[in-house]
Amino acid sequence: MVASPEIYIAPDEYLQMEEHSEIKHEYIDGYIYAMAGALDSHVTIAGNLFALLRNHVRGSGCRVYIADMKARIESLNRYYYPDVMVTCDQRDQETPAYKKFPCLIVEVLSDSTEAFDRGDKFADYQTLETLQEYVLINTKRQRVECFRRNDEGLWVLQSYTAENKSFRLQSIKFEGMIAQLYEDVVF
Repeated sequence: MVASPEIYIAPDEYLQMEEHSEIKHEYIDGYIYAMAGALDSHVTIAGNLFALLRNHVRGSGCRVYIADMKARIESLNRYYYPDVMVTCDQRDQETPAYKKFPCLIVEVLSDSTEAFDRGDKFADYQTLETLQEYVLINTKRQRVECFRRNDEGLWVLQSYTAENKSFRLQSIKFEGMIAQLYEDVVF
Protein backbone atom coordinates (compact mmCIF):
# COMPACT_ATOMS: atom_id res chain seq x y z
CA MET A 1 0.00 0.00 0.00
CA VAL A 2 1.10 3.54 -0.70
CA ALA A 3 0.12 6.33 1.69
CA SER A 4 -1.73 9.41 0.49
CA PRO A 5 -0.72 12.91 1.54
CA GLU A 6 -1.62 13.66 5.15
CA ILE A 7 -5.12 14.97 4.43
CA TYR A 8 -7.95 13.75 6.66
CA ILE A 9 -10.96 12.38 4.77
CA ALA A 10 -14.30 11.62 6.42
CA PRO A 11 -15.70 8.10 5.90
CA ASP A 12 -18.55 9.34 3.69
CA GLU A 13 -16.10 11.29 1.52
CA TYR A 14 -13.94 8.18 1.21
CA LEU A 15 -16.88 6.04 0.08
CA GLN A 16 -17.90 8.63 -2.54
CA MET A 17 -14.33 8.98 -3.80
CA GLU A 18 -13.79 5.22 -3.89
CA GLU A 19 -16.93 4.67 -5.93
CA HIS A 20 -15.40 6.68 -8.79
CA SER A 21 -11.72 5.88 -8.32
CA GLU A 22 -9.78 3.88 -10.92
CA ILE A 23 -7.60 2.39 -8.17
CA LYS A 24 -8.60 0.93 -4.82
CA HIS A 25 -7.70 2.55 -1.51
CA GLU A 26 -7.91 1.18 1.99
CA TYR A 27 -9.03 3.62 4.67
CA ILE A 28 -7.45 3.82 8.11
CA ASP A 29 -8.80 6.38 10.56
CA GLY A 30 -9.29 9.19 8.05
CA TYR A 31 -6.33 8.50 5.76
CA ILE A 32 -6.32 6.58 2.50
CA TYR A 33 -3.71 4.16 1.18
CA ALA A 34 -3.52 3.18 -2.49
CA MET A 35 -3.34 -0.54 -3.11
CA ALA A 36 -0.76 -1.99 -5.46
CA GLY A 37 -1.62 -4.57 -8.10
CA ALA A 38 -1.17 -8.28 -7.41
CA LEU A 39 0.96 -10.97 -9.03
CA ASP A 40 -0.36 -13.92 -11.02
CA SER A 41 -0.11 -16.42 -8.14
CA HIS A 42 -2.00 -14.09 -5.80
CA VAL A 43 -4.85 -13.52 -8.24
CA THR A 44 -5.03 -17.20 -9.22
CA ILE A 45 -5.25 -18.42 -5.61
CA ALA A 46 -7.92 -15.85 -4.71
CA GLY A 47 -9.90 -16.77 -7.83
CA ASN A 48 -9.64 -20.49 -7.14
CA LEU A 49 -10.86 -20.02 -3.58
CA PHE A 50 -13.72 -17.78 -4.67
CA ALA A 51 -14.89 -20.39 -7.20
CA LEU A 52 -14.80 -23.16 -4.58
CA LEU A 53 -16.61 -21.11 -1.95
CA ARG A 54 -19.23 -19.66 -4.30
CA ASN A 55 -20.41 -23.14 -5.21
CA HIS A 56 -20.36 -24.17 -1.57
CA VAL A 57 -22.50 -21.29 -0.21
CA ARG A 58 -24.99 -21.22 -3.09
CA GLY A 59 -28.53 -21.29 -1.67
CA SER A 60 -27.36 -20.99 1.96
CA GLY A 61 -28.04 -17.30 2.54
CA CYS A 62 -24.30 -16.64 2.73
CA ARG A 63 -22.45 -14.46 0.21
CA VAL A 64 -18.83 -14.69 -0.87
CA TYR A 65 -16.95 -11.64 -2.14
CA ILE A 66 -13.60 -11.29 -3.87
CA ALA A 67 -11.14 -8.37 -3.85
CA ASP A 68 -13.48 -5.48 -4.67
CA MET A 69 -15.78 -5.57 -1.62
CA LYS A 70 -14.76 -3.58 1.43
CA ALA A 71 -14.84 -4.87 5.00
CA ARG A 72 -15.93 -2.10 7.38
CA ILE A 73 -14.52 -2.04 10.91
CA GLU A 74 -16.69 0.70 12.32
CA SER A 75 -15.24 0.69 15.85
CA LEU A 76 -11.77 1.51 14.48
CA ASN A 77 -12.83 3.69 11.53
CA ARG A 78 -11.33 1.34 8.92
CA TYR A 79 -12.20 -0.03 5.49
CA TYR A 80 -10.11 -2.89 4.07
CA TYR A 81 -10.34 -4.91 0.88
CA PRO A 82 -9.93 -8.57 1.87
CA ASP A 83 -8.97 -10.94 -0.93
CA VAL A 84 -11.98 -13.13 -0.11
CA MET A 85 -14.74 -12.51 2.44
CA VAL A 86 -17.87 -14.44 3.41
CA THR A 87 -20.84 -13.03 5.27
CA CYS A 88 -23.94 -14.95 6.34
CA ASP A 89 -25.46 -12.02 8.22
CA GLN A 90 -28.65 -10.53 6.74
CA ARG A 91 -27.64 -7.06 7.99
CA ASP A 92 -24.92 -6.99 5.32
CA GLN A 93 -27.57 -6.86 2.61
CA GLU A 94 -28.28 -3.27 3.72
CA THR A 95 -24.84 -1.96 2.68
CA PRO A 96 -23.97 -2.50 -1.00
CA ALA A 97 -20.52 -0.80 -0.81
CA TYR A 98 -19.12 -2.64 2.23
CA LYS A 99 -19.82 -5.46 4.69
CA LYS A 100 -19.63 -5.16 8.50
CA PHE A 101 -20.51 -8.68 9.67
CA PRO A 102 -18.24 -11.23 7.95
CA CYS A 103 -17.73 -14.69 9.43
CA LEU A 104 -14.67 -15.46 7.26
CA ILE A 105 -11.91 -13.22 5.90
CA VAL A 106 -9.06 -14.49 3.71
CA GLU A 107 -5.88 -12.66 2.78
CA VAL A 108 -3.54 -14.07 0.14
CA LEU A 109 -0.04 -13.10 1.21
CA SER A 110 2.40 -11.02 -0.83
CA ASP A 111 5.85 -9.75 0.03
CA SER A 112 4.64 -6.16 0.39
CA THR A 113 1.63 -6.90 2.63
CA GLU A 114 2.49 -10.03 4.65
CA ALA A 115 3.67 -8.22 7.78
CA PHE A 116 0.61 -5.96 7.81
CA ASP A 117 -1.79 -8.88 7.10
CA ARG A 118 -0.29 -10.88 9.99
CA GLY A 119 -0.01 -7.92 12.38
CA ASP A 120 -2.09 -4.76 12.51
CA LYS A 121 -4.70 -5.84 9.98
CA PHE A 122 -5.31 -9.12 11.83
CA ALA A 123 -5.56 -7.19 15.11
CA ASP A 124 -8.13 -4.88 13.49
CA TYR A 125 -10.14 -7.78 12.07
CA GLN A 126 -10.23 -9.42 15.51
CA THR A 127 -12.49 -6.59 16.72
CA LEU A 128 -15.26 -7.78 14.36
CA GLU A 129 -17.58 -9.72 16.67
CA THR A 130 -18.97 -11.87 13.86
CA LEU A 131 -15.56 -12.93 12.53
CA GLN A 132 -14.99 -16.61 13.30
CA GLU A 133 -12.06 -17.35 11.01
CA TYR A 134 -9.12 -15.45 9.50
CA VAL A 135 -7.15 -17.27 6.83
CA LEU A 136 -3.73 -16.47 5.38
CA ILE A 137 -2.71 -18.22 2.16
CA ASN A 138 0.94 -18.43 1.16
CA THR A 139 1.94 -17.74 -2.47
CA LYS A 140 5.49 -19.14 -2.21
CA ARG A 141 4.55 -22.67 -1.11
CA GLN A 142 1.39 -24.62 -0.42
CA ARG A 143 0.46 -23.46 3.05
CA VAL A 144 -2.88 -22.32 4.47
CA GLU A 145 -3.04 -20.84 7.98
CA CYS A 146 -6.49 -20.76 9.60
CA PHE A 147 -6.90 -18.67 12.73
CA ARG A 148 -10.16 -19.59 14.46
CA ARG A 149 -11.86 -17.87 17.36
CA ASN A 150 -12.62 -20.50 20.00
CA ASP A 151 -15.38 -20.49 22.63
CA GLU A 152 -13.14 -18.50 25.02
CA GLY A 153 -12.54 -15.82 22.35
CA LEU A 154 -8.93 -16.89 21.75
CA TRP A 155 -7.53 -17.19 18.23
CA VAL A 156 -6.17 -20.68 17.59
CA LEU A 157 -4.00 -21.50 14.56
CA GLN A 158 -4.35 -24.60 12.42
CA SER A 159 -2.02 -24.91 9.42
CA TYR A 160 -2.51 -27.02 6.30
CA THR A 161 0.15 -28.00 3.76
CA ALA A 162 0.33 -30.19 0.65
CA GLU A 163 0.89 -33.20 2.91
CA ASN A 164 -2.56 -32.66 4.43
CA LYS A 165 -4.19 -32.85 0.97
CA SER A 166 -7.23 -30.88 2.23
CA PHE A 167 -8.09 -27.86 4.37
CA ARG A 168 -11.16 -26.90 6.40
CA LEU A 169 -12.94 -23.60 6.83
CA GLN A 170 -15.06 -24.35 9.89
CA SER A 171 -16.90 -21.03 9.84
CA ILE A 172 -18.81 -22.12 6.71
CA LYS A 173 -18.44 -25.90 7.08
CA PHE A 174 -16.25 -26.19 3.98
CA GLU A 175 -13.57 -28.72 3.15
CA GLY A 176 -11.43 -28.20 0.06
CA MET A 177 -8.44 -29.77 -1.59
CA ILE A 178 -5.08 -28.01 -1.38
CA ALA A 179 -4.42 -29.02 -5.01
CA GLN A 180 -7.60 -27.20 -6.13
CA LEU A 181 -6.71 -24.09 -4.16
CA TYR A 182 -3.27 -23.96 -5.81
CA GLU A 183 -4.38 -25.10 -9.27
CA ASP A 184 -2.40 -23.33 -12.04
CA VAL A 185 -0.03 -21.65 -9.54
CA VAL A 186 3.64 -21.74 -10.52
CA PHE A 187 6.14 -21.52 -7.66
